[in-house]
Amino acid sequence: MADLKMADAATKPATATGASPVLAVQDLQAWYGESHILHGINFNVNAGEVVTLLGRNGAGKTTTLKSVMGIIGKRTGSVRFDGQEIIRASSDKIARMGVAFCPEERGIFASLDVRENLLLPPIVRPGGLSLEQIFDLFPNLKERLDSQGTKLSGGEQQMLAIARILRTGARFLMLDEPTEGLAPVIIQQIGHTIARLKKEGFTILLVEQNFRFAATVADRYYIVEHGKVIDGFANADLQANMDKLHTYLGV
Repeated sequence: MADLKMADAATKPATATGASPVLAVQDLQAWYGESHILHGINFNVNAGEVVTLLGRNGAGKTTTLKSVMGIIGKRTGSVRFDGQEIIRASSDKIARMGVAFCPEERGIFASLDVRENLLLPPIVRPGGLSLEQIFDLFPNLKERLDSQGTKLSGGEQQMLAIARILRTGARFLMLDEPTEGLAPVIIQQIGHTIARLKKEGFTILLVEQNFRFAATVADRYYIVEHGKVIDGFANADLQANMDKLHTYLGV
């Protein structure tokens, strides 16, 4: 396990200009009922970055995203978004600030077709992508507009889940395991989409088990273990940290 100095260094903003991060998480604690899941998470995300949380199953990665989004009942610590403290804010208020969460289970409404799923979420801020812009990103969805959610492949469901949050106007996207269970060709398409969204100014916090995929899109990485961030490094330092990654992740 990395020492405390290494973990502390991982939480400092990686900006040359000294600008404040768009998301700053400090000493984040979270519980499911009586179960204490997060034990002082610290990390930050700068505007325009793709930051990936890596770790084994059960490390606390998904709970971290849910805590930032305000959908964990009991949480303490500090979560600042665009300089505003949101640790006590409701999830709908956080969404209206421009934060969107795409869960691992995707949350597609099976009885609705693709068009209805796309149009269902409310527009929370100006600047959401139009349907034509979404179809440019995901041509498959245009071909499947009248198909029910139950008739979509896993890859098409994932595309739809991401597309829905792009309509809302959110510019800070949290994606939980977007490549889970997908074919390699679809994983590649998701990677191209993330790269394009970053180029267009979106900021993305990504949870991934697939380290090889994360390595194609991330600017920085944080390693989560037992509800804490234990290490962190930039993509430029990836090769120098491969031995540690093998130890942390068992890859």
